[in-house]
Amino acid sequence: MKPPLEYLVRNPKVTTTNPPLLLLLHGVGSNENDLFSLVDDLPESLLIISLRGPLVLGRNRFGWYEISFQGGSPKIDIGQQEVSHQKILEFLDFAKSQFQFDSNNVWIGGFSQGAVMSYSVGLEHPKQFKGIIALSGRLLEETKQKLSANDEVDPQKIYIAHGTNDNVISVASARNSKESLELLGRSPKYKEYPEGHTISQEILKDLVGWLAVEL
Repeated sequence: MKPPLEYLVRNPKVTTTNPPLLLLLHGVGSNENDLFSLVDDLPESLLIISLRGPLVLGRNRFGWYEISFQGGSPKIDIGQQEVSHQKILEFLDFAKSQFQFDSNNVWIGGFSQGAVMSYSVGLEHPKQFKGIIALSGRLLEETKQKLSANDEVDPQKIYIAHGTNDNVISVASARNSKESLELLGRSPKYKEYPEGHTISQEILKDLVGWLAVEL
């Protein structure tokens, strides 16, 4: 069976029958090797799969959707975003046929555009994803509109980390995402750092500590 997306895998470092699964999504212009470089720091119990966005932007550069800055504010190609959204769901089905993991303990997380996609896929399919990790990302208006405070809210775990000096996706976007989630009945763990648009050692350390408790 051909996978719907290219990927890299790190098997659990501890022997277990049905490990939790973490899907990692990179930022725009990067590839599956980017976040895969962090796997040695992540919990040993996890089966980790780092995905490559389907949109080819250049040599070894990929994305989940294109962004236009005409008019002064960023506008995403929602059609491309929806195609990528569907491919991630298809990949999860593919993974179920290829790997052994606990289908009730699936997590999705990413950086920047990968965090945007993690919000979208995870929040819109709460029965398939136990947790969401959003590093330097934002919640799309299109995603908010598909959610409702009246929805049956599963107790999803949501982790948000953002740099106060981020000049790519402002910390105001992260704060707005947090507030929107809280209005919808979610309870995200939210942390800010004196960083730019990056994953620092401190951010990674705090994330790992949170995962160790929540997994």
